[in-house]
Amino acid sequence: MASSDADMRGPLLSDHNPSEMDALCPSPPGPSRPQRHYERIGERTGTSFCQTLIHLLKGNIGTGLLGLPLAVKNAGLVLGPISLLCMGIVAVHCMRLLVKCSHHLSEKMNRLSLTYGEAMQYGMENVSWMRRHSGWGKHTVNLFLIITQLGFCCVYFVFLSDNVKQVVEAANATTFNCHASLSNQTEVLVPSFDSRLYMLCFLPAVVLLVFTPNLKYLAPLSLVANLVMTASLILIYVYSIMNITYPINLPAVGNPKDYPLFFGTAIFAFEGIGVVLPLENKMQRPQSFVCVLYLGMGIVTFLYISLGTIGYMCFGATIGGSITLNLPNCWTYQIVKLLYCFGIFITFALQFYVPAEILIPPAVARVPPRWETAVNLLLRTAMVIFTCVLAILIPELDLVISLVGSVSSSFLALIFPPILEVLTFYREGVTPLVAVKNALISAIGLVGFLAGTYVSLEQIVARNALKRNETLAFALQ
Repeated sequence: MASSDADMRGPLLSDHNPSEMDALCPSPPGPSRPQRHYERIGERTGTSFCQTLIHLLKGNIGTGLLGLPLAVKNAGLVLGPISLLCMGIVAVHCMRLLVKCSHHLSEKMNRLSLTYGEAMQYGMENVSWMRRHSGWGKHTVNLFLIITQLGFCCVYFVFLSDNVKQVVEAANATTFNCHASLSNQTEVLVPSFDSRLYMLCFLPAVVLLVFTPNLKYLAPLSLVANLVMTASLILIYVYSIMNITYPINLPAVGNPKDYPLFFGTAIFAFEGIGVVLPLENKMQRPQSFVCVLYLGMGIVTFLYISLGTIGYMCFGATIGGSITLNLPNCWTYQIVKLLYCFGIFITFALQFYVPAEILIPPAVARVPPRWETAVNLLLRTAMVIFTCVLAILIPELDLVISLVGSVSSSFLALIFPPILEVLTFYREGVTPLVAVKNALISAIGLVGFLAGTYVSLEQIVARNALKRNETLAFALQ
């Protein structure tokens, strides 16, 4: 550890950065790294191949998947799936780079395992002129982890409010016959109050949820949430496939100015890199993790491409920010929305765990013991309110997803891993081909960050102005 690191220790820099996987499958006391590279000898508490695969799938499948049909619309029916495949290959390659660099640095530093931030810190220590500021590498990665996780929480608020609002508004006309409606999309027959008020209604329940002292207590609910979300996805697939109308007359390539929105949504969906090292660190046989990574992300990429393409083919230009918003007025699919909302509600606590455990402990450590619990709960409440306020300010599901993906996910998933590889193997030497490849990946991530952020913010401003004008016109009538 660099000597300057002791002086830079702060709220974003700790010896162990948590992830939601730390709560649901805590690390066992393992043997040294050389032993652990082959197997946790005598240990039975590490996760198996199948358990790790399930955790990897869970860490990558969420609201981002449901927004991919709109992403394919923004890119085009042909260009969209091709772009998703290319992005999946690059994202998996970057995950593999992170694991590779972590192995190299942990052996070099004689550490059992490393977090993403620690890997960046020790990578910077390999370069003499960066060594004094290596702690900032960890600070930066942790900052983007916090932004990403809180961004996920904002998306969850918007997702919950939009879907529950739609179910409530269509309740009086909801039938048991899923083929009775002439429209694919749920019809709004009884307009209710604004979706932002629904967010405020969810706020107390979410605050109580994050008060859970240990996420292990939510493990049974998390299992139920996984099952109902899986069942919901199967029903969404079946409905979308059965209701594709032929001939398909959709543009092969979308409007170029909408492509940055595709990038933001796609990289939001593929941003599961934060769970890669925690999962690898907890495996019974860590040498098998690369197989888990390729198999799991292969499944994820197939799901992303298939649902994105099928959903766009089914609903066409009317596709919403989440495909659930296009499901029909029948109880089967209204229940699908509510079940998926339940799964997202429980997942909120898992996503919130990461920033809470990075930011809150340093603050609690500064107060007298008798105030620790009160301060802990107060800070958790303040953080949830903060995410809710951000969601209220930008109540557009598709644009929130694209903005979060462009701003933070692009750095964690595309920009940082290639840079980390160059830093990690700086002394050993990096071939020109590897250097060019890494520079290209980071450049793509940077361009996507700039273009995606700009277009997302521009669209947010434009939609808010349009809504303001519509409200004013309605008031003057």
